[in-house]
Amino acid sequence: MVNCQSLILVFIAAILSGCASPFFGGYGPKGQSRKDFARYVEHVFRLQNNITSRVMMMLESESEIKNHDALLHAEQEMQKVCSPLNEYASRDSEGLSVGLFLQRRVESSAADCEQAAQTVKSLLEHP
Repeated sequence: MVNCQSLILVFIAAILSGCASPFFGGYGPKGQSRKDFARYVEHVFRLQNNITSRVMMMLESESEIKNHDALLHAEQEMQKVCSPLNEYASRDSEGLSVGLFLQRRVESSAADCEQAAQTVKSLLEHP
């Protein structure tokens, strides 16, 4: 009985630490390896940061933007959807702890963040 309880505790600890993800199909919606998923998340972070910078530059310019309201709405939605990723990056760059729940929120929102960034990018490229 003690061995069974020990195995259950090890399994629960593995699930809580995130180590069990590969047993259930990997990381993210595509079931990537941890390393590949980390690269993907970094790509998404850079993409949405680039898009945010482009929106800010466009809004600061004197040029008239035909789809101004749609662009602002899409950019605000992107910021909302990408907030776990931005929080993670901010905490990581400041050397602060990034907890398991934040890691899971990033994992579950990365694809939506990428899609939101692509939507804003499309609006920027086709005003």
